[in-house]
Amino acid sequence: MSLKLHSLKPNPAANQKRKRVGRGPGSGNGVTAGRGNKGQKSRSGYSRRWGFEGGQMPLYRRLPKRGFVNIFSKRYVVLNVCDLNQFNEGTEVSVEMLREIGYVKQIHDGLRILGKGELDKKISVRARHFSKSARQKIEASGGFVEVVT
Repeated sequence: MSLKLHSLKPNPAANQKRKRVGRGPGSGNGVTAGRGNKGQKSRSGYSRRWGFEGGQMPLYRRLPKRGFVNIFSKRYVVLNVCDLNQFNEGTEVSVEMLREIGYVKQIHDGLRILGKGELDKKISVRARHFSKSARQKIEASGGFVEVVT
């Protein structure tokens, strides 16, 4: 039997009639319309709040609050001096450049250079913040440090 448009039929359980509740005792769903007897859930407009535990003090209110979020905190992309060795001699490292090559996904509040490791190449770096030791190591290798705001 070939499949043609005129021979298509819906699945046996696909088309069901809508249940018309509250339409008299003969329907079997009259009077309370399948909502049971009285109570909050039987009323119109009822929707249970997330975390509702039947009037019991909910878990999110029983647990103590801890800590706070500092709205003034800064999120920097952190790079150590030893990480700068992977770039070629004379490269200018900046947040934009790191983002272009895919080293960093999000910039946040800028680039921060810290002094872990040694640098053996002459590299110029543009960043929001340099630690004292990072600045010394970059300048000692013949590089250039520029603070951007």
